[in-house]
Amino acid sequence: MIYVIASIKLKPGVREKFLEIFQANVPNVLAEDGCLSYEPCVDVVSDLVEADPDVVTVVEEWESIKHLKAHLAAPHMKKYGAAVADLRLSTSLKIVENA
Repeated sequence: MIYVIASIKLKPGVREKFLEIFQANVPNVLAEDGCLSYEPCVDVVSDLVEADPDVVTVVEEWESIKHLKAHLAAPHMKKYGAAVADLRLSTSLKIVENA
């Protein structure tokens, strides 16, 4: 099992529009073979760390790298990517497993 932490830096002020598009695609992703969880998260405002309202962190759980690769190539992900392209500044991925 692998975990993916995707950090998506958005243009200022577009988070709600981005999340609307993202949430519409979640059922497609959860239906994919090997997807165990797929959850968008936003920073919590606290005095512990600085929150960034223009970042969405996606926490994903997949059965394997093979499943993740299939996910990234899925037609609905290509459509989603095109729909949010003008809202994003950058995306970074971290892929981890239990130690």
